[in-house]
Amino acid sequence: MTDDQNLGPRKIQRALISVSDKTGIIDFARTLKDFGVEIISTGGTAKTLREAGIEVRDVSDVTGFPEMMDGRVKTLHPKIHGGLLGVRDNPEHQTAMREHSIEPIDLVVINLYPFEETVARESINLEEALEQIDIGGPAMVRSAAKNFKDVAVIVSPFFYKEIGDELAVNQGALALSTRMRLSAEAFHRTAEYDRTIFGYLGSMLPRSTEDSAVISEHFTIEEFDKLQGVASKLESGGSFPEHISLLGDKKDELRYGENPHQRAALYNIGEEGGVANVELLGGKEMSFNNYVDADAAWQLVCDFEELACAIIKHTNAAGVGLGTTAEQAYRKALATDPVSAFGGIVSFNRTVDEATARALVEIFIEVVVAPDYDGGALEVLKSKKNLRLLRVNQAPQNHGLEYKQISGGMLVQTRDTHELKREDLKVVSKRAPTEDEIRALLFAWTVSKHTKSNAIVYAREGQTVGVGAGQMSRVDSVKLGAMRAQLPVRGSVLASDAFFPFRDGIDEAAKHGITAVIQPGGSMRDADVIAAADEHGLAMVFTGIRHFKH
Repeated sequence: MTDDQNLGPRKIQRALISVSDKTGIIDFARTLKDFGVEIISTGGTAKTLREAGIEVRDVSDVTGFPEMMDGRVKTLHPKIHGGLLGVRDNPEHQTAMREHSIEPIDLVVINLYPFEETVARESINLEEALEQIDIGGPAMVRSAAKNFKDVAVIVSPFFYKEIGDELAVNQGALALSTRMRLSAEAFHRTAEYDRTIFGYLGSMLPRSTEDSAVISEHFTIEEFDKLQGVASKLESGGSFPEHISLLGDKKDELRYGENPHQRAALYNIGEEGGVANVELLGGKEMSFNNYVDADAAWQLVCDFEELACAIIKHTNAAGVGLGTTAEQAYRKALATDPVSAFGGIVSFNRTVDEATARALVEIFIEVVVAPDYDGGALEVLKSKKNLRLLRVNQAPQNHGLEYKQISGGMLVQTRDTHELKREDLKVVSKRAPTEDEIRALLFAWTVSKHTKSNAIVYAREGQTVGVGAGQMSRVDSVKLGAMRAQLPVRGSVLASDAFFPFRDGIDEAAKHGITAVIQPGGSMRDADVIAAADEHGLAMVFTGIRHFKH
């Protein structure tokens, strides 16, 4: 559909304005008046515009009915919806409009009652929530949006300047392409609005007397997660909802996907913070793979309370280090595998200072991720014009759900937020680990959680030594981690994200001089694996939990 198909720019002669959020509405109404637009308005909006000296016509003058029932009934009238839905080049529609004195309305400016903000407040009751469900607003939005060939609809102050500029260029008219885009935005807004109401009212339904954690089969995951905490209920034994809807807002078109022949874009699906909402402080635009690796790096460092640095390649750790300064943590991470660090993504869970920045620019890296940077650090890092500098304002959510698309469907799971505590460890070997070994084991275990299965991590306290990731055989990951190690493996400890199915992994690791092992346990051959640890004089602890990452 194009503007040259008898559907060119439409002159705006009459507008209906009814807004809950009055940001910018006075200036925009004045812009409309500059083009001779007659303004129809309702209630508080009409009062605001009149107080600003803007002439408006009350909706009640158009409909011949007063606003009634506490304002619930004012715009639901044929003279309003006929003015919006009447097709201008349909003779029958035009005849009906003339016979019933229905005036065409060319523009609707509406933002809806603040239902989302209302139900987000603490201690809100059902009656208060119901009063913030807009009825007439969405009805007018949908009428105008359906008839976008003749009518424009604006649902957010965000569009005021853009539309005002276009009116100026087109002498008070709007192009078809603009009207069509505004229509799409309008339907997105009403869908989002109704989805929130759906989730809230669903949360009011009574629970099963047998299981208070049961989730109604009609809840959307996003809304129940936001309003009620679906993940926590699932972990308490509840069931997943029968219906899922995912709505997102596009944040950016990316240059390409995982490979140059694939197209890609970035969407936010309602979460605040995180890598999807980073500030790009310097460097080239982010790529699809940059986002994937940056998120892996950020999630890893956020799992440590201590100051941590991670260097990531293809979502796996090339090195992880803890330190008293960011520079110390970075250099410990880098020492694990300086070759693989080339072209990697580096993340910190603390502010990057100038000394760290100077260390970072000694080699080529693609992306730096951190909660902040001091002024000196930014100056140093920006000297590398292509180096992407990301500021992330919030740690990953420790609740909620994860989604993974497969052909023909979607897998949904609660997030892996398990935090292993020292008291959770079960010593199964004859020799118990030393205090130093326990600290090293817990560190290695956290890194293994963020490493692709089959995952093996060799480490000392606060520093990785070697990483074996993504192998089809666990013993191969043991071999790979030792082979890749640039630091001495002897004296290190080993973490395995899942149990050892055979003793061969322990035998192989013992050849390289490790002293202790942390693993989930639970194999049919645990006794053989523990016996191998005892034969080699290793300490072994079971966690009772697995961290597969696919």
